[in-house]
Amino acid sequence: MGRVIRTQRKGHGSVFKSHSFHRKGAARHRTLDFAERNGYLRGVVREIIHDPGRGAPLAKVEFRNPYKYKKVTSTFIAAEGMYTGQYLYCGRKAQLAIGNVLPLGEMPEGTICFNVETTAGDRGTIARTSGNFVTIVSHSEDGKTRIKLPSGAKKVVPSDSRAMVGLAAGGGRIDKPLLKAGRSYYKYKAKRNEWPKVRGVAMNPVDHPHGGGNHQHIGHASTVRRDAPSGQKVGLIAARRTGRVRGTKINKQQE
Repeated sequence: MGRVIRTQRKGHGSVFKSHSFHRKGAARHRTLDFAERNGYLRGVVREIIHDPGRGAPLAKVEFRNPYKYKKVTSTFIAAEGMYTGQYLYCGRKAQLAIGNVLPLGEMPEGTICFNVETTAGDRGTIARTSGNFVTIVSHSEDGKTRIKLPSGAKKVVPSDSRAMVGLAAGGGRIDKPLLKAGRSYYKYKAKRNEWPKVRGVAMNPVDHPHGGGNHQHIGHASTVRRDAPSGQKVGLIAARRTGRVRGTKINKQQE
């Protein structure tokens, strides 16, 4: 019987909880209301701030409450080129301009946008990291929109789903190498306890399924089945394929 391995210990929380105390709050679209469904709302960017543990900067946008005499501040992921004092518009009737939030169905094909909703009203789930964006591929007549994700995969989402026009600010972050361990230390200090990461092959057999042996080698296939017990579930989990991607992918639609 081996020890409880690191991946199992992460499930309990404890020292593996995310370091969220200094974070600036959830960055999401406005709650979908009558004004956004049928017209538009105007907001003004009050400040652009850094959020610890997140690559993209956040924008604090001030709106007038459509129902009460007061102002409401929303936190958005900042678009590349956004500035303080900028007016941005949210809603179906909003113009196609960088920083504006409108449904995918109102954007022409080829538009670049980010923080896309998977279902209308979920306030943004796709393409939220710095420099990321989604490209609108096509619209269908049954209220669906086909988009190209940052990974290159295509996905079909409802045309009512909202997105912010442009691309998420803070792009090019990974172009500069970290160079030294100290920078990595502070990077992950703001995120959660996941660095430095000891390799499984460097451990003893009691600590990890890849541990032990006279040379640092796994000793068996690194793929593992989907329903494996949690203490065994390390490596390439339920891999469809392994190894380098060789050859070119033939797109049947082009032929």
